[in-house]
Amino acid sequence: MTDFTMQTGPDGVAVITWDVPAKSMNVMSTAGFALLSDLVDQALADPAVKGIVITSGKKDFAGGMDLNVIAQMRAGGAQAIFDGVMTMHKVLRKIELAGMDPKTKKGGKPIAAALPGTALGIGLELPLSTHRIFAAENPKAKIGLPEIMVGIFPGAGGTTRLARKMGAMMAAPFLLEGKLSDPKAAKSAGLIDEVVPADELLARAKDWVLNAKDADLVKPWDDKGYKMPGGAPYHPAGFMTFVGANAMVMGKTMGVYPAARALLAAVYEGALVPFDAALRIEARHFTSVLMNPSSSAMIRSLFINKEALEKGANRPRVADQAVKKVGIIGAGMMGAGIAYVSANAGIEVVLIDNSQEAADRGKAHSEGLLDKGMKRGKVTPEKKAEVLGRITATTDYAALAGADLIVEAVFEDVGVKAEVTKKVLAATGPDTIFATNTSTLPITQLAKASDKPAQFIGIHFFSPVDKMNLVEIIKGRETGEVAVAKALDFVRQIRKTPIVVNDARFFYANRCIIPYINEGIRMVAEGVEPVLVENAAKLVGMPLGPLQLVDETSIDLGVKIAKATKAAMGADYPDGAVDDVLFWMADQGRLGRKSNAGFYAYSDKGERLALWEGLEAKYPQDKMQPSLTDVQHRLLFAQVLEAVRALEEGVLTDIREGDVGAILGWGFAPWSGGPFSWLDIIGAARAVEICRGLTAQFGPRFHAPALLRDMAEKGETFYGRFGGEKRAA
Repeated sequence: MTDFTMQTGPDGVAVITWDVPAKSMNVMSTAGFALLSDLVDQALADPAVKGIVITSGKKDFAGGMDLNVIAQMRAGGAQAIFDGVMTMHKVLRKIELAGMDPKTKKGGKPIAAALPGTALGIGLELPLSTHRIFAAENPKAKIGLPEIMVGIFPGAGGTTRLARKMGAMMAAPFLLEGKLSDPKAAKSAGLIDEVVPADELLARAKDWVLNAKDADLVKPWDDKGYKMPGGAPYHPAGFMTFVGANAMVMGKTMGVYPAARALLAAVYEGALVPFDAALRIEARHFTSVLMNPSSSAMIRSLFINKEALEKGANRPRVADQAVKKVGIIGAGMMGAGIAYVSANAGIEVVLIDNSQEAADRGKAHSEGLLDKGMKRGKVTPEKKAEVLGRITATTDYAALAGADLIVEAVFEDVGVKAEVTKKVLAATGPDTIFATNTSTLPITQLAKASDKPAQFIGIHFFSPVDKMNLVEIIKGRETGEVAVAKALDFVRQIRKTPIVVNDARFFYANRCIIPYINEGIRMVAEGVEPVLVENAAKLVGMPLGPLQLVDETSIDLGVKIAKATKAAMGADYPDGAVDDVLFWMADQGRLGRKSNAGFYAYSDKGERLALWEGLEAKYPQDKMQPSLTDVQHRLLFAQVLEAVRALEEGVLTDIREGDVGAILGWGFAPWSGGPFSWLDIIGAARAVEICRGLTAQFGPRFHAPALLRDMAEKGETFYGRFGGEKRAA
């Protein structure tokens, strides 16, 4: 069996079908590209063939490039990457020119692409090299170039062709943001040419091939007098476009994502030269990006590892535990959000609160989200009714009968949660799994309220539930394998990414987030300019500075967590300097965004304006400010050292979960691939060296953990020691 096959019908149209064996989605391999090239050669050389249609034998066209190909090219070094990319360019250019006379642009054979469904990455770059793209009417299909989302950019001609086809400004959302579109939207945007009924797809593509004229085959950039839509770089309009694009890219990426810079450079430089030279420029920039450790780290974390975790890489080997009916206790912000994503995934939901009014309000949250979806054309009235019909809002615990999973999402108080646990156990069957949604309370302690601790587990959702993709699953000391499998299967059903950690104060995510926030606040107390703290964080790739983050999560929540932590740790509590600032802010009534007053000032409408001027009056700024790098090191190492300690202590058992969880949970510098990937990039020895300097200046919280020191001495990396299927001991 081969990836591509070709059949020529009596009408003279050769149909090349892409159907990779043993794969649910086509992906392009080196061997596949070579075979495609051979089949195109045969069709172009065969006088009986009038034209070609390239289609898929699967419900979708293609999901992109086989990542093993990228890994192999990278292992061979820069020259191997460049040669491999140029080979792809030659094949696609051969399809584009289709045997036409290079001078007259006549005599070529029409080539069309027929897309039955999703076409991503090379799955769109290949069609872009054909002369006409047909897509089946399929609202679930996604068409686009998402490479930028995993640290690379379209390197098989997609960048150059789309920029020349649409112009730099119109192509920007698809290239720089990885925007995906359904077929109708793709046609409206100019990505594809025609959307046709699915049962007519092949026939319509063949019909076009048989009736195409020579002029239909010549791409605009191969025609004399071609002018780039919107203007080339030295055209007045084009100049403004590229200046604006550069500012936009820097504004969104802060200059830390190499792929975005390289993509823009490839478009800019390519627009100044003929098309074939532009492809070589694209190949050089693509090679540069692939050789950058950031790209391989992002691919590994955001694609390979994320996909592995979603497919159950760490799932216990027990029978399928798909959830049929879930009971959600607490209809507040978290409970209402969990109810929505559950019902939207086809699960029957019982949403319980103390009053019917509160329960109904929780259900109304789902209605509000569905209404927004209808306004955007993403939800039909039938879909809305179907989802809402799955949610029963009530005060009656008897409605939980038959529920195989309970998610408790009540107030963060041990006593309140214990009372709810007992009520639920009295109303549910012996096999029901009980999950508590908590961000800080130890699961083993909460499980004492249950007479079945093996069926008790923690599930930490992030807010807002409908937007945040990470779910942190926490095993208590006695949590059993079935409970873990049930939680993982539930997370898979609601289409989110799980990580599984062992029980400890703050688990994994909050264990790393809180030191980040605290370090920022600590610097303010020391006299570091708040604007330096905030911008240092953003310039190293954090989506929010620590002061903005605490405003978003609420300052009074920080006060509550600080008090609880101090009570638990006693004399060992290390954050008194942070509490002085946090408690003072709370006493001023500045509780964060929710009160329109926090570390930032806000307008009456809740819009964030600027850092609050009162900070400088209370905490005067030193004349001698630290360097940008010193501030960034403090903010980053506050997080990554906690990640290493979590691994060292067995809270985290898989570094893949540590990296994916950090990026999806709190946005840890995605360009780095996560805490462990970043430490691998800079090297353990360099990390230990930085820790020594920070410890000498700021204290033992920056002391390098024994594991990191051991790796530095041995010259090891985290992915060398723990990566792949290896687990932390």
